[in-house]
Amino acid sequence: MEKVEWKVKGMTCTNCALSINQYLEKQGLSDVKVNFIGGEVSFDLDEKKKSKENLARGIEDLGYEIVNDQQPSNTKQKRPLFANHLQRFLFCLPFTAVLMLHMFPGHPHFLMNPWIQLGICLPVYIVGMGFFGISAVKSLRRGIPNMNVLIATGATAAFVYSLIGTVGELGLNYIFYETAATIITLVFLGEWIEHKSVATTQKELNKLARSQKIMANMIAFDDEHKELIFPVENKDLHVGDLVLIKTGEEVPVDCKILWGDATVNEALLTGESKPVSKQKKDMLIGGSLLIDGTVKAQVTAIGKDTILNNILNLVKQAQGEKPPIQQLADKISAVFVPAVLVISALTFLLNYFAFNVALTDSIMRSIAVLVISCPCAMGLATPAAIAVGLGRATKNGILFRNAKSLELFKNIRTVVFDKTGTLTLGNFTITNFDSGNLPKDEFKKIVFSLEKYSNHPIARAITTEWKVSNPLNWKKITEIKGRGLEAEDSTGNVYELGSYQIAARLVKEDNHTAYLLKNNVLIGWFDMEDSIREEAKEVIDYLHRKRIRTILLSGDNVGRTTNIANALGIKEVFANKSPEEKLEIVEQLNNEAPVAMVGDGINDAPALAKATIGISMSEATQVAMQTAQVVLVNKGLKNLPLALGLGKHTFITIKENLFWAFIYNIIAIPIAAFGLLQPGFAALAMGFSDVVLAANSIRLKCKSVN
Repeated sequence: MEKVEWKVKGMTCTNCALSINQYLEKQGLSDVKVNFIGGEVSFDLDEKKKSKENLARGIEDLGYEIVNDQQPSNTKQKRPLFANHLQRFLFCLPFTAVLMLHMFPGHPHFLMNPWIQLGICLPVYIVGMGFFGISAVKSLRRGIPNMNVLIATGATAAFVYSLIGTVGELGLNYIFYETAATIITLVFLGEWIEHKSVATTQKELNKLARSQKIMANMIAFDDEHKELIFPVENKDLHVGDLVLIKTGEEVPVDCKILWGDATVNEALLTGESKPVSKQKKDMLIGGSLLIDGTVKAQVTAIGKDTILNNILNLVKQAQGEKPPIQQLADKISAVFVPAVLVISALTFLLNYFAFNVALTDSIMRSIAVLVISCPCAMGLATPAAIAVGLGRATKNGILFRNAKSLELFKNIRTVVFDKTGTLTLGNFTITNFDSGNLPKDEFKKIVFSLEKYSNHPIARAITTEWKVSNPLNWKKITEIKGRGLEAEDSTGNVYELGSYQIAARLVKEDNHTAYLLKNNVLIGWFDMEDSIREEAKEVIDYLHRKRIRTILLSGDNVGRTTNIANALGIKEVFANKSPEEKLEIVEQLNNEAPVAMVGDGINDAPALAKATIGISMSEATQVAMQTAQVVLVNKGLKNLPLALGLGKHTFITIKENLFWAFIYNIIAIPIAAFGLLQPGFAALAMGFSDVVLAANSIRLKCKSVN
């Protein structure tokens, strides 16, 4: 299976996205995700069953255009007469305004001539059908009617009725060219305003996207080994290239400092406004800004492998996800257009035959029903709120892997924390050790030779403080999750380094950080201390104020775990737990109430996967980050309350949007059917119904969520 990702142009509303989604699912494709706000379409493809060319042709037959480089459009590119709905609106407006003059006293007499009205209306109708009509026909041909079917049908009904009145000389009571023109003109205006509103939901993501295109100062050497510096686009860099980054410049791609010190602002990526100091061997994230200093660095990742690109992909993927609440709206939207066509027909029949309403009024009421109906509102309710919620989260260094996580946050009543690297900094210092009968240097050498194969924070501290130049070579070495390391040397000696669990049968003292065994004999131990995160106490207090239960779940010994819990005010503690035991505890807690698990290590991965929501720190192991549904990028817990609040309030906004969408259609359609709204005003109301949803969603950008 190949993961296909296309950029699709022409998706103007959620009904468009739904049309593409339905088409691809009808083709038997799996994991289909369509995000109309970003214009992205992705799906899993088995090329033995379906070809990209045929699928691209099918999407273009629906009226859309694939514009990405990997999958060029099947049709010859033509420059359109109008680039957007604003240009179409501005073109139609003068004609429509002139047509409307005959409704006011003192208008020029010639405007009462039906043939002149036809001539004025015709350019507007042609432009309208060039967009709405073509889109409607293409959607009907694929059996997936979209919202433009309603607009095209309403405008065409008014135009054709007027044309019959003109040709048949039936009188001015049969002339409604201004209705057709007004529908088209005001819908163009409404859609343009909607697009501008929705575009603001992409603001933060667009900032990240623009940061991917940066000029870099590449370092090269001539034949005499003299250093040369010349500008290149960051997309032309390769892993291993050398770059010079000066004060005030953006870091072009992910790289490692080889020379120099700098102060770096990573706010764009992490939400942390306070600059951080970087020195030799530190990593720089592409897109961050050098506030002070000059460095020479080596490129470590480019293109799809950079941290920035991974963040963009995560957000885009989450935007394409549909949370459970959207499924009902999608089902209704899928049948909405055919249902409205039926309601419109019934409106005409009942008004004309049952209630003896005049033919002209019955047709106008039927047209008003078509025009005022807004399937986009139901489809826009969720993606607009999610786009704003994800945008604010991304700006503050919170990454959601899927939209479902945003919705699930509303139910979280328990938060389980790992200790090391989560509530504590994971910056261990060695405070004491006992090498028994072994020389101290030999003990350190063995411990270093074992720990260099682990990613645990304790291992990183050991390999920094006790680094040796001639480490031991192992015949075999294995890391046992939750216990430690086991290795065999060339002579068959077996060494074990780990928690108290490996030494429980040999010693009663369980208060040391790690124990070293050789052939099942204890030969030494060492102690380390860690610091509690500065923000941990504040976060725990916040959760308690929200009446959220907090639990500390650690593989460390009871003494150290309890001390941390007491310092932070956590009442429930589980210590000395293996990954399997952590998984069982989280599973049991999940059965009682929805649980969020916060962790960062390999031994946390199973529990993170089992929790209702798994939350990982950005400096966590790759296993933990891949397992978690939410990643805190800013190297700390301080944004955990914001993540919880954003999840809850995004869901509230979705419910508000859906309520408005349903109420609008439930009220608006009967109003139009009873003749209380003219088609022109109906067109305006339809356009602005979407704007209300976008505006309500945009409130999330500044709304207090804590």
